[in-house]
Amino acid sequence: MSERGDYQGSGLALVDDKGRVAIPNALRHTLAENAPRADGKDGGTVIIAAHEDQPCLIAYDPAYIAELKRELNERVALSRGADGKVDHNIKRGGANGEAVPFDGSGRFIMPGFPRFYANIGAHAFFWGTLDYIEIWDPATLLATPGIAPQMVAACRYYCQDKGIAL
Repeated sequence: MSERGDYQGSGLALVDDKGRVAIPNALRHTLAENAPRADGKDGGTVIIAAHEDQPCLIAYDPAYIAELKRELNERVALSRGADGKVDHNIKRGGANGEAVPFDGSGRFIMPGFPRFYANIGAHAFFWGTLDYIEIWDPATLLATPGIAPQMVAACRYYCQDKGIAL
């Protein structure tokens, strides 16, 4: 796998009625470098998927697909039981992404099903996790047990900073 930049940073963005949202600056540069347009213009491709086991989305560049496939195949192989059968839900849960274009400002249209799955309304909280970006509805994030306290505090901070009551 070629060298990819790591997704570090966070931010809160408005989501319009059509699902248009902009990736925060802290993450946009890495995504643009990891997923450049073939014609050299600003923007590129981002893959949006439902998170495997959290009520949020993940966003990643196309190069991450090879790593994701390798990881899912390893997990499928480890799931093989004495009867030789594997757990097919491993790939079903981890391989549901949809490629969408983003422009030079990081704007993209969030696909309908992933947005519905993550309950994302008027705001989206973005959090870099090195390999990919998590995208959360702020209220859902705060109501989900077991989330890292730094992430919860960052979400609260951005919402407070923008005057969003939770």
